[in-house]
Amino acid sequence: MRLIPIASGKGGVGKSLVAANLAVAFARAGKDVVLADLDLGASNLHLVLGHQSPKVGIGTFLNDPRTDFSKVIVETDVQGLRFIPGDTEIPGIANLKASQRNTLIKRLLGLKGKTDILILDLGAGTHQSILDFFLLSGEGIVVTSPAVTAVLNAYVFLKNTVFRMMYTVFTKGTNAYAYLEQIRREGSGPQKLYIPKVLPEILKIDPFSYEAFMNRLNNLHPRLITNMLDNPKDAEVAMKIRRSCEEYLDLRIEHLGVLYRDTMQDTSLASRLPITIYKPRSILAQAIYRIADKILKSPENQFPFNKDIDESFLEAGAEAELDFESKMEYVEDLLHSGALSQGDLVETIKSQQFELSKIKKENNFLKLKLSKAIAQGFKA
Repeated sequence: MRLIPIASGKGGVGKSLVAANLAVAFARAGKDVVLADLDLGASNLHLVLGHQSPKVGIGTFLNDPRTDFSKVIVETDVQGLRFIPGDTEIPGIANLKASQRNTLIKRLLGLKGKTDILILDLGAGTHQSILDFFLLSGEGIVVTSPAVTAVLNAYVFLKNTVFRMMYTVFTKGTNAYAYLEQIRREGSGPQKLYIPKVLPEILKIDPFSYEAFMNRLNNLHPRLITNMLDNPKDAEVAMKIRRSCEEYLDLRIEHLGVLYRDTMQDTSLASRLPITIYKPRSILAQAIYRIADKILKSPENQFPFNKDIDESFLEAGAEAELDFESKMEYVEDLLHSGALSQGDLVETIKSQQFELSKIKKENNFLKLKLSKAIAQGFKA
């Protein structure tokens, strides 16, 4: 069973859109797919799939162990695709206890043999449970957008993932664990973690733990999807995440592809259908199918999918250019056919200007925080 956790550093970047539509694409390729909504506390994946609000879900199972887990798994209208709903009605369900998390993991992994692909739509952020679910596989996907905060949070998510992995590998009583705790007490936790400096120290004081961690790290190969692009230049943000991961985390990531912002997605949601079903020939749906095809054509846990990391980023850049050209041709066709009025075009431009304004404000806010941090550093 191929396990694909899908995460994001922040909400609003289209993580659930990616999870639901990849599930549809895999199912339509003849795979037996299970899609689990693990965004506990903000479970809304059923809306993307066009399902009614579920009567039972993961929350029901976790709060009543007598619940038959198979009863939580429901069929969908897509042949080959089954769905495990989350639960937002039960207070505190987002903050899983260790025993609940372990029980849920056991049940999910128990689907092996009956399922080809299990997709986990995780919550946004870096809660411990989210990181543990992401680390169940070396093939996790991180979804981001070109917004400054989204890029920053995608990197922070990966940094916290590495830090969480350290805590799971370095057991209490080892020199490595004591050193990690020292870093934490000194205020140099995930936010200031600099793996290339930490690892040589671990190697000196605890070679056994170092080797165990490196084995885990070498099998962690997250992949990136950049969503909500407006133009090809937006695809360049992926390189920033890549450079930071390689420089500060000793972590290599691969670029799976790009997805352009598409107003058709809003219509799709209103129609309660995934875009891959509602408009399968749209640029957005075709990009989803393209990413799904890359995954299916690669052996499980092979990294990178392409000949090398550079090739995956170059390919994503080329896809961004081609999709943008197709998008512009589509707009021209709509204008000439009369399906898109000049007023519609004006509204679209206004909407994009509003988005740009938000991004500029986020950028200025981050610059201000950075300036204050630098000023405090000089005072210290």
